[in-house]
Amino acid sequence: MNIVIVESPAKAKTINKYLGSSYEVLASFGHVRDLPAKNGSVDPDHNFRMIWEVDPKAAGRLNEIAKSLKGADRLILATDPDREGEAISWHVLEVLKEKRALKDQKIERVVFNAITKQAVSEAMKHPRQIDGALVDAYMARRALDYLVGFTLSPVLWRKLPGARSAGRVQSVALRLVCDRELEIEKFVPREYWSLIATLATPRGDSFEARLVGADGKKIQRLDIGTGAEAEDFKKALQAAAFTVTTVDAKPARRNPQAPFTTSTLQQEASRKLGFAPAHTMRIAQRLYEGIDIGGETTGLITYMRTDGVQIAPEAITQARKVIGEIYGNAYVPDSPRQYQTKAKNAQEAHEAIRPTDLSRRPAELRRRLDDDQAKLYELIWTRTIASQMESAELERTTVDITAKAGSRTLELRATGQVVKFDGFLALYQEGRDDEEDEDSRRLPHMSQGEPLKRQDLSVTQHFTEPPPRFSEASLVKRMEELGIGRPSTYASILQVLKDRGYVKLEKKRLHGEDKGRVVVAFLENFFRRYVEYDFTADLEEQLDRISNNEISWQQVLKDFWRDFIGAVDDIKDLRVAQVLDVLDEMLGPHIYPPRADGGDVRQCPTCGTGRLNLKAGKFGAFVGCSNYPECRYTRPLAADSEAAADRVLGQDPESGLDVTIKAGRFGPYIQLGEQKDYAEGEKPKRAGIPKGTQPSDVDLELALKLLSLPREIGRHPETGLPITAGIGRFGPFVRHDKTYASLEAGDEVFDVGLNRAVTLIAEKVAKGPSKRFGADPGKALGDHPSLGAVAVKSGRYGAYVTAGGVNATIPSDKEKDTITLPEAIALLDERAAKGGGKAKKAKAAKPAKAAGKAGAKTKTKAKVETKAEAEAEGDDGDTPKPAKKAAVKKAAAKPKSDSTSKARAPVGKAAKTSAKPSSAPKAPAKKSAGKARG
Repeated sequence: MNIVIVESPAKAKTINKYLGSSYEVLASFGHVRDLPAKNGSVDPDHNFRMIWEVDPKAAGRLNEIAKSLKGADRLILATDPDREGEAISWHVLEVLKEKRALKDQKIERVVFNAITKQAVSEAMKHPRQIDGALVDAYMARRALDYLVGFTLSPVLWRKLPGARSAGRVQSVALRLVCDRELEIEKFVPREYWSLIATLATPRGDSFEARLVGADGKKIQRLDIGTGAEAEDFKKALQAAAFTVTTVDAKPARRNPQAPFTTSTLQQEASRKLGFAPAHTMRIAQRLYEGIDIGGETTGLITYMRTDGVQIAPEAITQARKVIGEIYGNAYVPDSPRQYQTKAKNAQEAHEAIRPTDLSRRPAELRRRLDDDQAKLYELIWTRTIASQMESAELERTTVDITAKAGSRTLELRATGQVVKFDGFLALYQEGRDDEEDEDSRRLPHMSQGEPLKRQDLSVTQHFTEPPPRFSEASLVKRMEELGIGRPSTYASILQVLKDRGYVKLEKKRLHGEDKGRVVVAFLENFFRRYVEYDFTADLEEQLDRISNNEISWQQVLKDFWRDFIGAVDDIKDLRVAQVLDVLDEMLGPHIYPPRADGGDVRQCPTCGTGRLNLKAGKFGAFVGCSNYPECRYTRPLAADSEAAADRVLGQDPESGLDVTIKAGRFGPYIQLGEQKDYAEGEKPKRAGIPKGTQPSDVDLELALKLLSLPREIGRHPETGLPITAGIGRFGPFVRHDKTYASLEAGDEVFDVGLNRAVTLIAEKVAKGPSKRFGADPGKALGDHPSLGAVAVKSGRYGAYVTAGGVNATIPSDKEKDTITLPEAIALLDERAAKGGGKAKKAKAAKPAKAAGKAGAKTKTKAKVETKAEAEAEGDDGDTPKPAKKAAVKKAAAKPKSDSTSKARAPVGKAAKTSAKPSSAPKAPAKKSAGKARG
């Protein structure tokens, strides 16, 4: 018997059918070991020794693999054909050695680029050993990410409250986005004018020509800078006689683009389909692992993590055949097209992404695939076919025209492009991130010396525009150009930036959020070298050299760590106030733009005597008044929005106080009067702006209505207690005693009546109390061996699994709808081992000091925080209350395998988990026991 190990059960099932009864194919379910998320998992003082811990979810599967090896002749490691796949094979092998499950079995490594019977069978004929250099490169990358994330993130938590994490590549990608924001803010528009004449030939055919010269001087795009200059040229052109000077027609060819790599697939799927890179990779994984076709699961595309652009000879032959069948022989080049990869690391430059069988046309597969799968398959298929099609033949025509006006001679130019033979353009044209003007109009026939007649003259004022914000596609492209990260990591990097709240995607463009800009400013001031583009790219090049067996992985880490830990030590004694002062100065132009009245940009608009400066709170940085607590003025960092400055809507007819829209730390809100209008200790009345309502849409009438909330509707007919209506964090609601019920479509918070309110309250009581956000009833998965029924639910902070009072967050790389019972049990066990779950009522011994007094103090009441500075009270009853935590003994540490001779580090859980900022480590040591980032 031959035991074959792959990553996923879907692959295992398919490959088992291909290989037959003499093979047993088992799945590792991805990585099986990881670095524990605590200090010392990578030890720089002992040659970067790494401590490994078997993933609880993988322990059972590894035991099954070990049992299956009894009596087996061969162990065949057939994980993915890249650095990650090589590492998974190595991890599995190391664990099996520790279990002493290997006797005299022959150990082989095979790789295949597609899950088809032919590809798998061919791979089995060419086994090799595990590539130690590839594993070394993977290990160096994992150690770097761990050391940066695990060392830098705690520094952020201590010195910059509200910051979430920093990572080796993530922070550099964030810098790209924030640098673009800075470019946009610093941009000064420049005025320029264009003059375009509509001219007609003697045969009556019209076309447009642009002014490009005057009196022997060329006129560039920005040369006409004022309306007066434009008017001068306009008068000359209105009096001019036009003649064709030259007609120049040149043939041109446009060649097709290469087949997809990981990066170009993510870019095109973003441009053409609107897919986020992470979504693209999830769909591609499914197409790679296979779809049931005719009762047999078949992989539809080749491996989707690749830098290579070449495709197999048999695929080229098949593509040329398909082109001839669909378009005819004129579209088939005389010789096959060959593409060369630009990737530096040849070991990872596998075949490009292409369909495994090009005869499977998109239309035929559409009914077997879901909508997104069908779209992505069609994109891959068309790009592959187009890459082997004939070039497009074009004719580019340039017509120069002379305009004589008295003693003045002006020059105009018309350009046009004609497609003589469409070639690959008949099927496919690559998308663009930022469309540029390209004159592709066809010009009428003209001859040199021919007179032209002016029909119209357009004089237009323009202003230069700042560089556009990055789209996800253009950011991926820029990262690839700079050599930052690897194509296989782009999707996860972008997702982390969005999940951390460092960037937001708005109208398909990435905007740098204040939280992200503060982090970048911090890193640029105190860790500048490590967010430099060339430094990060140089590290990637060194990783490539490791995989080529040119340099030692330990030496790369030593060189990096020596300077990096020095930079960390340099900042450890800085106080938070010192850090904020530096960032306040650096971010000054962004935080304090010039005032319209020319006044002091740092003068507090509320008290008039205080100075605005950068402050840090639990939820991140914000701007506040130096006269705090006497003056409680606050606003977000960005001051360039309409809501950032106070806007008086009018006066309250009852009190005579001003009604103002203000900008607070949590967003815009409405306030009645100022602090000076209220008694000492009393705060101004405030109201949040309902979700979906823009501050610019709020008028005095709506503001007064919002300030009147919560309003009493009447008394409950049974209890006599008041029923009120208000707007909370989750929308409008009615309240009776401790019961909150959300209003439904058609209900209006300002005029909902008593009968309707009583009905809503009764319906809410009948449903029972809501325990979690959104009252999600959850989906039952089965039973836990000791905790009882297991369910998966949606919570305020994301999806989670729950059983017996223990809740465990589902990692970001897992889908809520696809989580399995074994995976849920493993998550719950891990959470319970860390002390998760409901507090026990029984008396418990006081925890040891080493436990950090966990659970000694707990909050007992949920703090209501609306956009109105958390002071416009109101809740819909579905708000989860923070569970009381009990002091729990730490579970005994699990035995860990300490590999000193061959220490390898996986990318996985430690790099992807997300601890809250408030869970900053308490130990005073240099390194902190938090979750690693990056």
